[in-house]
Amino acid sequence: MLSRTADHLYWMNRYTERAENTARMLNVNYETSLLPQSAAVAQVGWQGLLSISELLPSYTALYGEITAKGVMEFMVSDQDNPSSIISCLRAARENARAVRGTLTTEVWETQNQTWLSINQMLKNGEFERDPGQFFEWVKFRSHLSRGVAVGTMLMDESLHFMRLGTFLERADNTARLVDVKFHAVQSDFFGNGKQKDQEYDFYHWSAILRSVSGFEIYRKVYRDVIRPERVAELLILRPDMPRSLHASMNEVVSNLHLVGSDSDSETLRHAGKLRAELQYGRIDEILATGLHAFLTQFLDRVNDIGARISRDFLMPEIA
Repeated sequence: MLSRTADHLYWMNRYTERAENTARMLNVNYETSLLPQSAAVAQVGWQGLLSISELLPSYTALYGEITAKGVMEFMVSDQDNPSSIISCLRAARENARAVRGTLTTEVWETQNQTWLSINQMLKNGEFERDPGQFFEWVKFRSHLSRGVAVGTMLMDESLHFMRLGTFLERADNTARLVDVKFHAVQSDFFGNGKQKDQEYDFYHWSAILRSVSGFEIYRKVYRDVIRPERVAELLILRPDMPRSLHASMNEVVSNLHLVGSDSDSETLRHAGKLRAELQYGRIDEILATGLHAFLTQFLDRVNDIGARISRDFLMPEIA
C-alpha cells in the first residue's frame, strides 16, 4: 500500500475518534454542570476539560475567562481550533475524500453525510437548543463509521490502518481523561485519607465512567459502590473494557502485526512491551508508585509509538 494512502486512512479514523472523545467529555461536563455546585467548582471542571486536550493556553488567548459557553463554543464549533469537533470531522472527511477509491461507497457516504449534517445542525442552532442531544449524535456517527467500515471493507491493510488510528487515539484520550480527573482529586482519595461527601463522590466517579461508557460495565464487573481505585483499574488494566488502555493497546499490537512485515520491528517491540506492562500490571502497584507519573509516561510512550508508525508506514520515502 502507498504510504500516502495509509496516512489518510490512519488519520481519517484518528480524527473521527477524537471528535467522539471530545463529545463524550463535553457531554459529561455539561451534565455535571447542571448539578448544584459553586461557580468555582464548575470552572475547575471546564478548565480540566481544556487541560485534557492541552488547549488551555489557546483558549485563554482567545476567550480570556473560562466559562461554560466559551469552552463549549471553542471545543465544538470553532473552526480555528484544530481539536474542535467541527475541525476533526472536517479533517476526517478530507482524508476520506483523498482516498475515496480505497473506501467502500458506504464508508465514504457515512463520512460525507456526517460532515454535511453537522454543518447544517450548527447553522440551525441545534447545538445551542440541546447540547446533550448534539453530543449523542456525534457519538452515534462515530459508532456508525466504525461499524460500516468493519461491515463493508475488505479485511486488508486499509482496514488495519484505520483501526490503528482509532485505537491509538483512544488510548491517548483515555489516559488523558484518567490523569486529569484523578489528579484533581488524588489528594482527597489516595493521600491524606480525607474524602468529600458520598453524594459528591458518586456523581464525580460515575461521570468519569459515563464519559467512557463504563458505568454499566463497572456495575456488572464489580457489583459494588463506585470506588476510585476500581475506576482506575477498569479504565487502565481491564482488557474486556472496550475503552481501557489495555484493550486499546491490544488492538494496536494486533493491527501492527497485520500491517508489518518485520516481526522484529522496533515499533512492534515498543507497542508489545507497553501492552505487556498493562497485561501484567496491578492497580495497587500503579497507585503506590504514582498514578500521574504512570499516565504521563504512558502518554509519552503512546506518542512515541505514533511517531514510529508514521516513520515506518505513513511517510513517503525520499529517494
